[in-house]
Amino acid sequence: MWYWLFKYVLLGPLLWLMGRPKLEGGENIPTGGPAILASNHRAVLDSFYLPLLAKRRITFLAKSEYFTGTGLKGGFQRWFFSAVGQVPIDRTGADAAQDALNAGVRVLSQGKLLGIYPEGTRSPDGRLYKGKTGLARLALETGVPVIPVAMIGTDKMNPIGSKMWKPAKITVRVGEPIDFSRFEGMGGNRFVERTVTDEVMYSLMQLAGQEYVDVYAASLKNTSPKGATIAAEPAITSDADRMPDTQAG
Repeated sequence: MWYWLFKYVLLGPLLWLMGRPKLEGGENIPTGGPAILASNHRAVLDSFYLPLLAKRRITFLAKSEYFTGTGLKGGFQRWFFSAVGQVPIDRTGADAAQDALNAGVRVLSQGKLLGIYPEGTRSPDGRLYKGKTGLARLALETGVPVIPVAMIGTDKMNPIGSKMWKPAKITVRVGEPIDFSRFEGMGGNRFVERTVTDEVMYSLMQLAGQEYVDVYAASLKNTSPKGATIAAEPAITSDADRMPDTQAG
């Protein structure tokens, strides 16, 4: 109940007013049955605008920190994410990857739409970063289609570090579903998992028009005491270093 109240009454009208959102390719989201919505991740608002524009309910795997806060803010945050049906995932334990996989399988086995951010965290600078293969493991184990979704403009409304939203034009662009049934029975093969993940990231790059960087976004979020970003690996920015066409034949 709270999910729909937030969408249509408590939060949705404000999001419509500030973002004037537009949905492109909405027909690519199935009207029934399970599917994975794999999105780029530019801002916290991504998790608001995608559910706002999709007709079906979307469940995200949310980091457990949203459910363990203390005080007034922590209590409200815990209530909010629980009320809208998000699933907490502990990303720090030794079994974190398997726990996330199991949670995703449960959601999809119920015929629901599952929202995932393959980059694993928000982009630190607006570029698109290397995807983690948990997405591939989930897609290969369940056999459901993966639908790439590009969020555009959310970082303008909600820049990293900002505490206030500001009006900005939001576009949610949905690509055609990607069927990975050709890899049936090949789950656990690291080469196949990387191929699947890269194919999804390539689709996201085309949809979003973002520059692709072949390193994990989390590696750029380590900062010095003065706040200067320290990249674990050099950023790849030239056209020659962009992801090639990774679609397997």
